[in-house]
Amino acid sequence: MTASNTIRARFQCTFPGFGLDVDLTLPGTGITGLFGHSGCGKTTLLRCMAGLQSAPGTMTVLGEPWQTETFIRPVHKRPLAYVFQETHLFPHLNVRKNLEFGYRRIPAGDRQIGFDDAVRWLGLESHLDRMPVGLSGGERQRVAIARALLTSPRLLLMDEPLSALDLNSKQEILPYLERLHDTLAIPIIYVSHSTEEVARLADHIVMLEEGRVVAQGPLRDTLAGIDNPFRVQDDAGALLEGQIIDLDDHWHLALFRFDGGQLWLRCDHRLKTGDQVRVRVLARDVSLALTENPDQSIQNLVPAVIDQIDPDVAPGISLVRLLAGPTPLLSRLTSRAVAQLGLAPGMNVWMQIRSVALIA
Repeated sequence: MTASNTIRARFQCTFPGFGLDVDLTLPGTGITGLFGHSGCGKTTLLRCMAGLQSAPGTMTVLGEPWQTETFIRPVHKRPLAYVFQETHLFPHLNVRKNLEFGYRRIPAGDRQIGFDDAVRWLGLESHLDRMPVGLSGGERQRVAIARALLTSPRLLLMDEPLSALDLNSKQEILPYLERLHDTLAIPIIYVSHSTEEVARLADHIVMLEEGRVVAQGPLRDTLAGIDNPFRVQDDAGALLEGQIIDLDDHWHLALFRFDGGQLWLRCDHRLKTGDQVRVRVLARDVSLALTENPDQSIQNLVPAVIDQIDPDVAPGISLVRLLAGPTPLLSRLTSRAVAQLGLAPGMNVWMQIRSVALIA
């Protein structure tokens, strides 16, 4: 990656009981997820990148310096947009006027995103005349995101934009964020402590712990790394990208093909043959067998090679990294099962993955 298509961020600062010390080179396209437990420094880092938090360091966006050892560009002169946890819409303006507030601040010749495009991407066509007080939490956040986009930023920062929403509102807004991922050329840095959100949206991930980077890289490889510091969590697993190649309407299943095999999934009513989708396969939902056994309830039997076996953080548990073709997956087993089967790196095994646990 060259300086003209990367985001460089290096900050070092100390607060009472907390210190931030990071040195990052992030891709200048797609979505980078800043991930970690509450209090690990995600929001502090994002505020430093925005210039809202004063901290020694440097910041360069797509070859343009925003902060050096001797120069700090003021926040209002940085071409960025910041979406907060709370929406902060103007309560006395309807949706259209809230959106126009950001749009009209940008000279016509500098506008990179059209008003109608942002409205369509966030599904706001029928809401333009409504007042914020009458909107649901998910609808208000969609307006806030559209307003941010209409400032035509070179960088979009999103600080846990779904954390204040209930489950139904989160499920409502995630497809719109996925649409932005597929549509926008603007780099997005997305803060979250939710593995589900990061797995659905991000291309690149940075894992923070106590103000320091403990892992980073392309999402698929980093999530499936056996040395992932968050592997002890129940949602540890792998991310697969591929295509829906068949739909079984009778059994409400979809056949998903990835580079290394295929899986039957629970079928979402939105899915169509040919759709490109992501599928999370959790380590707890992958069991292993030495031979193929079709006479069982588990529908997905995928051949793989054991790549690595490590003891998990929890006593008596092992984490097995497997390769189905080039695609890494994880399996969490008892260490007793590993010993009884004689599992070792290089062995050919069959992964048994429950369809009921898989949703695109």
